[in-house]
Amino acid sequence: MAKIIPFRAVRPTRAIVGLVASRSYQSYTIEEREARMEYNPYTFLHIVNPGYKYDQVITGEERYKLVKNRYLEFKEDHVFIQDDKPSFYVYKIVNRHHQTFNGIIAATSAEDYEKDIIKKHEDTIESREKTFKNYLKTVGFNAEPVLLTYPDNSTIASIIEETQKKHAEYEFTMTYKDTHYLWKVDDEAVIKTIQDEFKKMDTIYIADGHHRSASSYLLYQEEKANNPNHNGTESYNFFMSYLIPESDLVIHEFNRLVKDLNGLTKEEFLVKLDADFRIQNRGNTPYTPTKQHHFSMYLDGDFYSLYLRKNTYDFKTSLDALDAQILYKTILKPILGINDLRNDNRISYSHTHGSIEMVNIKGSVDSGEFKIGFGMCAVTIEQMKQIANDGLKMPPKSTYILPKLRSGITIYEF
Repeated sequence: MAKIIPFRAVRPTRAIVGLVASRSYQSYTIEEREARMEYNPYTFLHIVNPGYKYDQVITGEERYKLVKNRYLEFKEDHVFIQDDKPSFYVYKIVNRHHQTFNGIIAATSAEDYEKDIIKKHEDTIESREKTFKNYLKTVGFNAEPVLLTYPDNSTIASIIEETQKKHAEYEFTMTYKDTHYLWKVDDEAVIKTIQDEFKKMDTIYIADGHHRSASSYLLYQEEKANNPNHNGTESYNFFMSYLIPESDLVIHEFNRLVKDLNGLTKEEFLVKLDADFRIQNRGNTPYTPTKQHHFSMYLDGDFYSLYLRKNTYDFKTSLDALDAQILYKTILKPILGINDLRNDNRISYSHTHGSIEMVNIKGSVDSGEFKIGFGMCAVTIEQMKQIANDGLKMPPKSTYILPKLRSGITIYEF
């Protein structure tokens, strides 16, 4: 039984919301960040990069305190306002590829995370969880929702559709040509209907934001333990999420680039590869796999197709059937010697979709930066759910999921 609640969002005024909203801090290059901050005094980047004001790189607790100061200044200057009534927020994104995403921004339950009603499919790094937990505790707000997905629901879909017939609170387009729309839902009867529909759901799934949700859960545990009067209604019991139906979720593949052949010659590598794959050299014609367990490879000026020999590979679990796991277990670890997919600097990841991606892989290899590149099919929503249901975790960079959310459009305080 999934629990979601409305909240009083802190959000930009309508006139400047497009100037405030930003991508995640890490997605910008240093040059991009500085250019946006130089010419846009309203960007949310000024809040999360407070050292820019003093031309200083500031880290740790000192940075967290300055983040909170910048945030309070934005509120004092009426860049941000706070809604009077707890609300849900119907949110729509239309990206530059004309893909449309519709969902609801709400506060979701940390207890649901604990009980595995909110299911996970990726491992998290403990140090990152704790770092972001400390950040949240100091700054006192969530500014970017976790992306959750739920089974398609006709009642919720109807509410979203009816809400979108009204005048939007926000309608703005970002420089990446994504157009964003937001409607406030504060009618108590409609709120109850939405909540009742989510109560019928046994499970919802994290699509993107595993570290943010894990950190919010750690904060919940800490605050609960330190509050002798804890009753479960406190704001720290929840974290902000954007919930979209499964049919709206778009999953692309992450492909792999490796810097060397682990001391092998090309011929020695291909012989080892033949044990688990049927190999076809396709010359200079880019090959993009279209079926699960088929892979593309670019090496020494040639494209190859690799078809898994299923009689040599053991499918014991749902994770074993995942192409990213197959690539790891048959090539990356045993042949190329890459054991730690998160930290080995010999491997890199790329996510441009389709045939363009193979051209990009070719360019990266031909430049000499990498020796070999691999492409695969995208994970399906069914695979992602099954792996989460089985309590298993995908290898890092197994999915590139859309939509990508913006920071600073709605803010949840605790």
